[in-house]
Order: sequence, then C-alpha cells, then structure tokens
Amino acid sequence: MHFPARIIGLVLLAAGAACPAWGAELRPQPGEALQQVVDRAAEGDTVVVPEGTHTVEALRLDKALTLAGEEDAVLDGGGSGDVIRVTAPGVTIQGLEIRHSGMDLNEMNAGVFVEGSATGTRIEDCFIDRTAWGIWVDGAASPVIRDNRIHGNAEVVSPDRGNGVQLWDVSGALVTGNEIWETRDGIYIEVSHGGNVLHDNHLHHLRYGVHYMYSHRNEVTNNRTHDTRAGYALMMSDNLEVHHNRSADDEDYGLLLNYVKQSAIHHNRVDPGPEKCAFVYNAQYNDFHHNRFRGCEVGIHLTAGSFHNRIHQNAFLHSRNQVKYVGNREQEWSRDGRGNYWSDYLGWDTDGDGIGDVPYRPNDMVDKLIWKYPLVRILMNSPAVQTLRWIQQQFPALRSPGVTDRHPLMDPEGVTP
Repeated sequence: MHFPARIIGLVLLAAGAACPAWGAELRPQPGEALQQVVDRAAEGDTVVVPEGTHTVEALRLDKALTLAGEEDAVLDGGGSGDVIRVTAPGVTIQGLEIRHSGMDLNEMNAGVFVEGSATGTRIEDCFIDRTAWGIWVDGAASPVIRDNRIHGNAEVVSPDRGNGVQLWDVSGALVTGNEIWETRDGIYIEVSHGGNVLHDNHLHHLRYGVHYMYSHRNEVTNNRTHDTRAGYALMMSDNLEVHHNRSADDEDYGLLLNYVKQSAIHHNRVDPGPEKCAFVYNAQYNDFHHNRFRGCEVGIHLTAGSFHNRIHQNAFLHSRNQVKYVGNREQEWSRDGRGNYWSDYLGWDTDGDGIGDVPYRPNDMVDKLIWKYPLVRILMNSPAVQTLRWIQQQFPALRSPGVTDRHPLMDPEGVTP
C-alpha cells in the first residue's frame, strides 16, 4: 500500500503529542454518572466505559485522558446537543459506539465536537451513528481520526444531513482508514492549510466523497469512493497532492476541480465511469498525469478558462466522448515527447517507438456544434456533416482551436495506475 513518509511522520508526531504519562484506569461506580468519573480523573488516566448503553448530555473531556469503551459500550446523546465535546489537548477517544446527537446543523450538534483548544485529539475505532455531524474539528491542530465507521441518518434527506468528518481551520490532520456513508459529504475540509492528509478512506452513498473548499497545501491519497454524486470535489484550493485515489460507480463526476491551481493530480482511477470522469472548471497550472479515465459519457471536460494545465501520460479508455473542451485557445496535451493513450486513436507507429506518428485531435467543429446545439446530433450521419468533417481534414486552417496530442501513446501499459 502506498503510504508516504509524510503520513508516517504525522502519525508519530500525533502519537507523541497525545500520549501523556501513564495513569490510572477508572470505571464508573454504582450510580455514578460518566461525567463524574471524567471529573475525578487526572491527566493521563483512562476512563473505561463499561458494556451497555450510557445516556450522556455533552460529555465534556477537559483534560488529557483516554476515554475507552469495552465491547458493546454505547454513548447515547438522547437526541440533544453533542454526544462528546473535547476541550483539552491530548485526549484520546477509542472503541465506542457514539449515537443520537441533536440534529440542529446550525448549532453544529455532533457525535464528537473538538474545540480549537483540543490540539492532538485522537478518535479511533469508533462507530458514530445517526448524528447531525459525525466529527467536527473546529480549529484544533493535529487531530488523528482513524479507523472509524461513521453513518448518517438515512431518514433525513441528504441536504439536511451534516458531514461525516468536518475540518475547519485545521492543520496537520490525519484522517485515515475510515468508512463513511449516508452523511451529506464524507469528508469536508474548509479553510484548512498545511499538512492535512486524507488517506485510505472508504466513502460511499454520499453527495461528495471528499469536498475541499479554500484549503491549500494538503494531500488526498489512496481513498475509495462509490455511489456518490462526485467522488472528489476540489474547489477554491491550491497546491494539492491528489493521487492513487479510486472512483467507481459515482454518478456525475469522478474528479471535479473548480478554481484549483498548481496542484498535482496523478495515479487516480475513475472506472467504471460516471457522466464525466473529470470535470475541470477554471482550473489552471495543474499537472494531470498517469490517471485512468474509463467508460464515461465524457472522459474529461475542460471549460471556463481552464488553461496552462499539463495533461500527459494519462489513459483515456472507451468514453463516449474522450474530451470535451470549451475554449478558444489551442492546447497541447503532451510533455517531453510523451502524450496520452487514447483508445480510439486510429494512427500508426511506423518506427515502433511507442509514439503515434500522427497527432490525435479528439474534437472538431462538428463536436462543438453538437455541444452548442444538441439537436444537431440527429444529423450525425448525414452527407452534410460528413462533408464538413472531410473539409476540416483537408484544410487544417479551417479547424477551430482545440486540444491536440502530438505524441499519442500506442500502449496504455506503464501509464495507468
């Protein structure tokens, strides 16, 4: 499994920050509320939650301790407020079922709400069920959210649900190994810059699997999405590393980039595809390489000023329209003599160097007419349309600006992730 050194470093750093000196193990006495046990605990202690269902009202963790559940231990918020609120640094929550927060999205009711003072909070091996927001981290640095299962409330329509994991104004977060489903978005990250890593999460039956807004210098790697409207919706963000992710059976988009700049999008797979494997809107100076886009209505759609992107060594396989480019500038999609693999390329390779001898041009004037006037499609096989295409081939000066790959690859091997 691809697991970058940066992620390992984050884990070790978070572990060091979140592990105080060894302390006592405390359990509730007969008739003692769980909050009372937390209140009498010292820093470094472990509060053990026994088997069974325990009703709590915003259980407040205000010192560096571990809250650990025995098998089948449940914290039930009773449908009011947060189930757990963390206010101190160095808290660990593990092995609990956490359910039934309040459902007020404006009040940010959550299964676990982490305040800005709670640096280095760790939430691990928990099942969070039927809460407004699953985990909300509100400005706390270096949280670790690992190996949790987060399920929304399927009885509520998607727009009225919260997100599975919500990161706001966070740096140094590690979100890894989680399964999230039937919330609004799986992982939503906003105004969070620097060193946040989303790794190896399984996200399904959502609006967006991963949703980025105004968050820079972060990494999205090795995640899996399916049955979402968009697997990865990346918006208004710069300097992202998005690699080795998988989108399968998502509905509208595998990758959606909106106002994303100076980011690396590589070794991702979108197949079998949604309506558009990749939709790129006003995104510039990005590097797309070694991605696999297969079986979509549109392989990649670029529009609204998406210029100066490097698109090379990708595999475009069996989409109905490999490229939809809406723009008035020429774009060359190759780099250092290597372009992309196109399953519908009809050229040849006489010298056997693996590079096609004639350029690949995915779109012509007829394609653009169809995009602008969809009813033209009924004339696709008419003599008039065939004549128009023949004229463009014979007189290149009449060809409208578009995408050209002057070095198309003959074999997808070595290109696809």
